[in-house]
Amino acid sequence: MEFQRTFSRQLQSLHARTPDRVALTLQFSNGDDLPITNYQLLLGASSYARAFASAGIKSGEVVVLILQHGEDLVYAFWGAILRGAIPSIMPFLTEKLSPERYRADLSALISVTQPAAIVTYPEFESEARSALKEGDSVRKVVVSNAIEKDGALDFDSLAGFQRKPEDIVILQHSSGTTGLQKGVALSHRAVFNQLDAYGKALNLTANDVIVSWLPLYHDMGLIAGFVMPILSGVHLVLQSPFDWVRAPYKLMHAVTKYRGTLSWLPNFAYNFCAQKIRDRHLEGVDLSTWRAVINCSEPVRSESHLAFYEKFKAHGLKRAALQTSYAMAENVFAVTQSPLGGEPTALAVDREAFMSERVAKLVDEANLGGNSNSAMKMMSSGRPLENVQVKVLDENRNELPERAIGELALKSDCMLTGYYHRDEATQQAFHDGWYLTGDYGFISDGEVYVSGRKKDMIIVGGRNVYPQDLESLTYEVPGVHAGRSVAFGMYNEEEGTEEVVVIAEVDSDDPAEQQKIADAIRQHVTKNSAIALRYVKAVDSKWILKTSSGKTARSANKEKFLQELEQSTL
Repeated sequence: MEFQRTFSRQLQSLHARTPDRVALTLQFSNGDDLPITNYQLLLGASSYARAFASAGIKSGEVVVLILQHGEDLVYAFWGAILRGAIPSIMPFLTEKLSPERYRADLSALISVTQPAAIVTYPEFESEARSALKEGDSVRKVVVSNAIEKDGALDFDSLAGFQRKPEDIVILQHSSGTTGLQKGVALSHRAVFNQLDAYGKALNLTANDVIVSWLPLYHDMGLIAGFVMPILSGVHLVLQSPFDWVRAPYKLMHAVTKYRGTLSWLPNFAYNFCAQKIRDRHLEGVDLSTWRAVINCSEPVRSESHLAFYEKFKAHGLKRAALQTSYAMAENVFAVTQSPLGGEPTALAVDREAFMSERVAKLVDEANLGGNSNSAMKMMSSGRPLENVQVKVLDENRNELPERAIGELALKSDCMLTGYYHRDEATQQAFHDGWYLTGDYGFISDGEVYVSGRKKDMIIVGGRNVYPQDLESLTYEVPGVHAGRSVAFGMYNEEEGTEEVVVIAEVDSDDPAEQQKIADAIRQHVTKNSAIALRYVKAVDSKWILKTSSGKTARSANKEKFLQELEQSTL
């Protein structure tokens, strides 16, 4: 019944029906796989719930989790749920993150969220405490390995069973360089409404096996790769994101071993897998059980799907398994999903009309002749879920017609309760009951196409330029790494407008060859976009900065470029 539909009661129901069924299997780079049954999950979570109660954490208070992949993260998250507290997962500090930026972001998160406790490891306790300021509400830094993971189940003692469907159950965070200043508060009801609608779109059953390496501090990993499978009674095989980056072929091995059926990947991961996985690592790999590998979290690219398919088709990967979705934390997760069983729709649109007139004018590729550069391919992110409405708005918030490009707005019954402790930001995010996504795109034949972020727009001489369009053009230049270009605007005081800067990682570290590729990029982009590039820089691999969710961090890359430019003129 609706009044009972909360996370805690769903865990209890799964335990009552199938206590010995494996809820999830944790994989480690230097150790055996660890299966965790529904009973073990509740038992481990109950240990944390008791520890939170002993620490004085009350129902409805926020608990920040700074833990790495493993049992502690799993039990601490669900333990907070059983306690009736609100878990919020934050990235763990690694060598890939700037310690100074990380501490600043952690401090900002604590100031806004005002959590009652932080859960972390003994060796990280001083780091966590250093982020606290006078007046912060954190009462306890809970050391994870001090918690005894035993005892008996006592549901009557767990305050999580008193929570109501409309109560906030989790905080997700929108991504940034480390990513966590704006907490998205979601209720039990909103999450279950999402799981119902998305599960139906996926034809999800108890026979599915979800295999994921995605980090749990963003919506794609937290919902699709953690909350959904566990609450739906679907076996989850979970890897560490850091292990995946070091050895991406292990995803393929996990799919083979456990006969995985569903996985989600950000667009860059398709290119990464196609480029980094060597044939010698694919011996014995069988991907024929994968019924959907869903491209999500960035504008989706048909070129990325093709590269992924060509790399792994010999190992049983079906072309129809490559699917797409458009998602955001504010809607719990999925907004759209391409229909499974067939290939996502891809449209050929006139490049100039798209970039200058902001309309998706369809063209017939068969009649282009040798002028294929006049068209660009746009890949659909699928149709809205049955409980989601999507429309496209102009700058005055008027609805636009079919294939006109504007800001995507949505309405559903799985929207956020609000940005936690950010009432003004919540109010600004809505217009007449519609959530303003900040994403640009268009709708064609009921399908949603996403072209980029509103905040990334560059204005050159009054013309709107979207960096994703230019970045796409750079990938057509030989020597440029797919998915490893970034475009941004730099204001020119003399001209009174912005100029476009393009940075591209290339195959060669020879300065002469890099300059040759940079010149080719300048010519190709200028010819095909009517944007004259002044600054084009070809760089070695790993120059471009990404966010914690794998997206291109345009503001951080701009800052890095300007610092290098300033140093070069000294």
